[in-house]
Amino acid sequence: MHAINSEDTGEDTAVDRVALDEAVEFTSGLIRIDTTNRGGGDCRERPAAEYVAERLAGAGLEPVLLERTAGRTNVVARIEGSDPSAEALLVHGHLDVVPAEAADWSVDPFSGEVRDGVVWGRGAVDMKNMDAMVLAVVRAWARAGVKPRRDIVIAYTADEEDSAVDGSGFLADEHPHLFEGCTEGISESGAFTVHPNPGQPIYPIAAGERGTAWLKLTATGTAGHGSKPNRANAVSRLAAAVARIGAYEWPVRLTDTVTACITELASLQGLSVDPRRPGFDLDEVLPKLGPAALLVDATVRNSANPTIFSAGYKLNVIPGEATAYVDGRMVPGGEAEFIATLNELTGPDVHWDFHHREVALQAPVDGRTFAILRESVERFDPDGHVVPFCMAGGTDAKQFSRLGITGYGFSPLKLPPGFDYWALFHGVDERVPVDALHFGVRVLDRALRAL
Repeated sequence: MHAINSEDTGEDTAVDRVALDEAVEFTSGLIRIDTTNRGGGDCRERPAAEYVAERLAGAGLEPVLLERTAGRTNVVARIEGSDPSAEALLVHGHLDVVPAEAADWSVDPFSGEVRDGVVWGRGAVDMKNMDAMVLAVVRAWARAGVKPRRDIVIAYTADEEDSAVDGSGFLADEHPHLFEGCTEGISESGAFTVHPNPGQPIYPIAAGERGTAWLKLTATGTAGHGSKPNRANAVSRLAAAVARIGAYEWPVRLTDTVTACITELASLQGLSVDPRRPGFDLDEVLPKLGPAALLVDATVRNSANPTIFSAGYKLNVIPGEATAYVDGRMVPGGEAEFIATLNELTGPDVHWDFHHREVALQAPVDGRTFAILRESVERFDPDGHVVPFCMAGGTDAKQFSRLGITGYGFSPLKLPPGFDYWALFHGVDERVPVDALHFGVRVLDRALRAL
């Protein structure tokens, strides 16, 4: 483990009562701005972008609002560091949220209600909480006169919950100068508490993401009457290919991040394992990790799940074409295997191509950056255990990686036992405890200044 000296992390803090209150206020305020992303361009992030831009300006920054498409607004601001020669750090979060069916919720999903020490609403965990905590920290720094060592670029993006074409993709492709000098970034999906075993809180910090491989499958055949034999039936051909894909057992492919995660989780259980040794049996080890195995189970292999099937227009007519969509994910280094396997599974009668494709990511877990993130969490929860993990899905870090930015998932929250954070991602009754936001502000302040 990389050691951190006292010069890396001072004991002083810029976090005051105002910052703690603002983290809650801003989380609630952003939730009340409906930024539902229904896909296909059906979203309007501009009101939320103006909300954060106003508060960044109130901290003495000069935020820039950028749009590829009207209403799909991104915000970028730079905090000047004290060392012009230092590499810059990107801190980013998205402003859009997935849809919420109000009838299924206990509260109005866009009320931002604060009740019984909890903030309720769509985006409370994904990820308006992190957006708000960053705002609170930046404004606390302005009040305290804090100047970080390196430049910090703050980015609030549109369209993360769909293709990111109007958000981080647009920023990376069309406005790379705004991220000049950035070599590392932090964002969502990491450093929140999970409680797999009593008295053993774990904080997984993301240091990798599987690649995105959303696929469109097309089968062609001979159109004809439904009452007659047809050995070139497009529906049958496609159905057979989809069934093969759904039933396929992908082989285990352990990346460096997942290997480190397994090793550290096993150590917490008093086990000494070496996933790199010949003959290592993952199926034997995973049950011994208990509920913590969920941190690695979805990222030890590629995957491909059929999600949409479309064919035909009349019951007694065999169509000449049928289409399906598959949500595929690729582990770092697994793309070639993924493509070759899909070619084999689809066969000669079904064509496939990438409907949407993004790279897999992997970040170092044995250097200074991860060590600082680890120390910052464990400083405020000495009983906690930080472990690296790989995300099953993806974030805007994929698009920013085009600029050579290495990304970590670090949106710290201290959560109580029984609080199922995973289930609240895109789930019903999404919410976050006020105390968790306060913890996150303190940890972010420490980590960002140490970095």
